Amino acid sequence: MSRSSVYVTRRIPDAGIELLRERLGAVDVNPHDRTLTHGELLEAVRHRDGVLCQLGDRIDAELMDAVGDCRVFSNYAVGYDNIDVAEATRRGIAVCNTPGVLTDTTAELAWALLFAVARRIVEADGFTRAGKFAGWAPMMMLGVDVTGKTLGILGAGRIGTAVALKSKGFGMTVLYADVQPNAILEEQLGARRVDVGTLFSESDFISVHVPLTAETRHLVDEGLLSLMKPTACLINTSRGAVVDEKALVRCLAERRIAGAGLDVFEEEPALSAGLAGLPNVVLTPHIGSATVETRSRMAALAAGNLIAVLEGRRPDHIVNPEVLST
Repeated sequence: MSRSSVYVTRRIPDAGIELLRERLGAVDVNPHDRTLTHGELLEAVRHRDGVLCQLGDRIDAELMDAVGDCRVFSNYAVGYDNIDVAEATRRGIAVCNTPGVLTDTTAELAWALLFAVARRIVEADGFTRAGKFAGWAPMMMLGVDVTGKTLGILGAGRIGTAVALKSKGFGMTVLYADVQPNAILEEQLGARRVDVGTLFSESDFISVHVPLTAETRHLVDEGLLSLMKPTACLINTSRGAVVDEKALVRCLAERRIAGAGLDVFEEEPALSAGLAGLPNVVLTPHIGSATVETRSRMAALAAGNLIAVLEGRRPDHIVNPEVLST
């Protein structure tokens, strides 16, 4: 039995699968509710024209050898650090992603983490469920205010900008560190562009929104963490390896900073030793884009990108557009 020319490495919302089947016919989907091992993936993608892949899939030269004459890897994510883009480009394979559609959703989660950490929501929930609540007390579960504080944005791209703009209702001072000025933040919020050291030393809340590259790996190291106020909180919804997780554990355990909210981790799904046991950190399982509406839009966009390449059209979002002219 011949296989379809497209493989989806893990089930995505029906909006994407139905679009693929409508335009391309039969489509094979990973039947397991888990990420395939690299060996399983190598076998599953053999002789495919297109692969709709996930962040957990390692798309390297070995896999490109296995897939043969593949024309497109469409990543079901904004980031694409799981794909060797340089190698794909060398082979003339398009790499697509799904920016834009998850901007506000991820920004909302960053704010959810920020409030959860600032007001000790998870800790207070556990305290109450455990039957420890014996009545109102003046010193019970004291957190920190958000209104009027300083918000630092590390990486003022789409999501970082959205997070900052949502601070309007809280009268916050906004600082941002980015390789280029952000006119929207400066005009609408009076935000000030600063160097990374100043951002960490002056902010009460720091929200991380940089992509993972060789330059940003462990960008937030013990040196930067040591600049933070003891009352400050770190929020990360970008990529786990941007933060030196072991250094963060030490800072949290020693109360050198007040808290952290993490949706991403350095060695996902594993957590650094000691992280899960800390009361001053809120942990979520990489759910930045996890709403019904957004995940459905991501599915349709990832499928649409793949279809466009196979039909000889320019996709809405392509990481390496230079391959289109080859």
